[in-house]
Amino acid sequence: MLRSMYAGVSGMKGFQTKLDVIGNNISNVNTIGYKKSTINFQDLLSQNMSGGGANPMQVGLGASTGAINVNHNAGSSMTTGVGTDLAMMGDGFFIVQNPDDVGTDVGQYLTRAGNFTVTNEGNLVNPQGYNVMGFTNTAAQGDDFVAGDLEAIVINPNDYDSFSINRAGEVIGKAADGTETILFGLGISNPENPTGLNKFGGSLYEMTGGASALGINAQTVEGANTSVASGMLEMSNVDLTEEFTEMIIAQRGFQANSRTITTSDEILQEVVNLKR
Repeated sequence: MLRSMYAGVSGMKGFQTKLDVIGNNISNVNTIGYKKSTINFQDLLSQNMSGGGANPMQVGLGASTGAINVNHNAGSSMTTGVGTDLAMMGDGFFIVQNPDDVGTDVGQYLTRAGNFTVTNEGNLVNPQGYNVMGFTNTAAQGDDFVAGDLEAIVINPNDYDSFSINRAGEVIGKAADGTETILFGLGISNPENPTGLNKFGGSLYEMTGGASALGINAQTVEGANTSVASGMLEMSNVDLTEEFTEMIIAQRGFQANSRTITTSDEILQEVVNLKR
């Protein structure tokens, strides 16, 4: 009876965690670049009742959380018409860096949220003010892009009246006389195991050893085998129909486990009453 009560408690804890995951997914249904999480359970150790017989006699001791994984499937795209809004078409992540950590790779993060803006100094930044990173164009003039060093994307307003970003991830500056020059190529990171990334908050991810042993390995958009859509944003990949279905399952599972505890308590009460 005590085993069944403890098993019921472990089940209730597990389904409570499942409800926490589902609630977070639903709350981020309209978050740009958000990737939903999923939870899996596994059984706990089993108690051996007897060593005899052809087959082992065991009683399980409940369930526990096996894994909480992030589903990195692409979300739907939303047209905004804003030139600095970028959507990743394919695998990979944008690279942003904390301006306080310029010159190091400690403050670099990955994101799928492409709602970028330009500061009055010409820096392309995300909503947190982190610089969007790209490769400088080492070619003297702009038809052929030659990747140089990875650095913050800055479009000098004194040199260029406007700029645009094409599907190849090239940042093209346009001067007052109409001359166009390829200034940067967007830096893209394509981790070996995106599920191993650590959520940092603000739609940012930290690189971990489980995601890639090489750290943030930057490459151009073409090298990442993807493309960039300007004037669009990638929305959350949360499916409300699926989340509500999982919520019903979690709710019923929580109720069933609480019923196990209630029934075990009733049986235990009957045992106590045998003395009377």
